[in-house]
Amino acid sequence: MLESFYSDSYWLARFIIQRGVGFSYLIAFLVALNQFKPLVGENGLYPVRRFLNRIPFKKSPSIFYWKYSDSFFTIIAWTGVILSLLAVFGISDMGPIWLSMLIWLLLWILYQSIVNVGQVFWGYGWESLLLEAGFYVIFLGPLHYEASIFVIFILRWLVFRVEFGAGLIKMRGDLCWRELTCMNHHHETQPMPNPLSWLFHNLPQGYHKFETLGNHFVQLVVVWFLFFPQPFASVAALLIMGSQMYLIFSGNYSWLNWMTVILATSGLSDGFLQAILSISIPATTATPLWFWILIVALAVAVIWMSRGPVINMISPSQKMNFSFNPIHLVNTYGAFGSVTRRRNEIVIEGTTDEEITNETEWKAYEFKGKPTDPYRMPPQIAPYHCRLDWQMWFAAMRGIRNAPWLLKLIKRFLQDDKPTLKLIKKNPFEEKPPRFIRARLFQYEFTSIKEKRETGNWWKRKYLSPYLNPVSLKDLEGV
Repeated sequence: MLESFYSDSYWLARFIIQRGVGFSYLIAFLVALNQFKPLVGENGLYPVRRFLNRIPFKKSPSIFYWKYSDSFFTIIAWTGVILSLLAVFGISDMGPIWLSMLIWLLLWILYQSIVNVGQVFWGYGWESLLLEAGFYVIFLGPLHYEASIFVIFILRWLVFRVEFGAGLIKMRGDLCWRELTCMNHHHETQPMPNPLSWLFHNLPQGYHKFETLGNHFVQLVVVWFLFFPQPFASVAALLIMGSQMYLIFSGNYSWLNWMTVILATSGLSDGFLQAILSISIPATTATPLWFWILIVALAVAVIWMSRGPVINMISPSQKMNFSFNPIHLVNTYGAFGSVTRRRNEIVIEGTTDEEITNETEWKAYEFKGKPTDPYRMPPQIAPYHCRLDWQMWFAAMRGIRNAPWLLKLIKRFLQDDKPTLKLIKKNPFEEKPPRFIRARLFQYEFTSIKEKRETGNWWKRKYLSPYLNPVSLKDLEGV
């Protein structure tokens, strides 16, 4: 019934999804190669081995329960990079179905193994989104076979949960979403603004109401049309893609928005695209019976596992970015149920002075993404992800007692730990490590158009309070 009612083909959508998810895996494994060891490796801020000794396998399955060392992790991550390249360049499509499935399954297992031991530094919604989408892509099959409408609808259901979950959490959360005023603040206070965030923030308040209303319209209304026949599903997909591209232009959210754009193409049928573009769709062959049976089993499993997300969406105490199982399948999504009105930033400073006096010169560590120097333009980071910078944003709101890793970070700075220092943009103590480090809390605001023109600064800041009094290596012996 479903196959006949939605009879259009989805060859091009599958092509985009497979290549896009493969590229997202590639970014994810490269991020892990650059950041995993200093954050959670053998000498990381939250060492993996301590986690493995504390949490049982069934709660957080990972290859690393069998063996962990930094060198073994490197092998796993580089294997993920190679497999991702096979997917990006379509080599996974050149063989039989079982080979395609094996490549995608290995990608899913390897990245699952990293996420499940990454602790707070890998605890973001886009990790679950990549893992869930990556699992479904296993069942899309090579391009020379028909793309099953069942898998296409499973992917649409994933997009629906991402969008509708985010829309619901906003309407249930901060009053400013209902008053259409949240975007007066969000461009400035989001975790990691990008170069255009300053411009968007300085647009008139009437425009901010319009962009908030547009967001609600797409996430709460348009998204339902993904389940309608063509051309409604294709139009809905285009609107969702446009909404996500807007978020890409205005902020840094790792691969979250890029992934949503990619997955939303599941709504674009070949017939719709051929009606507006000159595209030739290759011929395909019928799916083998055994593969079709696996797809039906997947659909049944997704329907059964969707009970949790559905109950969560209709619940007044809706959870954001929550996995109902340790393998991150059929999750619930949503973010920014509340919007901060003020941007507080931790500025970490060090000195080589042997004693601290009123004349002590303090130099600031500059991070790759988060604001420190008011003159520096907010960088474009996404789809890459600076995990330490994001955690610094949370730490500024929650206090150091809720960020015990921060003391360990400062200890690494005092030790002149090179792998850790590679996580930041600028180390002001290249020749000699600091004797003391302190952390101070500042309030940051975007400059106005006039202020930017007069000073050249992107930010203005005001000192608020000490965040951590000066400490030395001796003070952190037990950390």
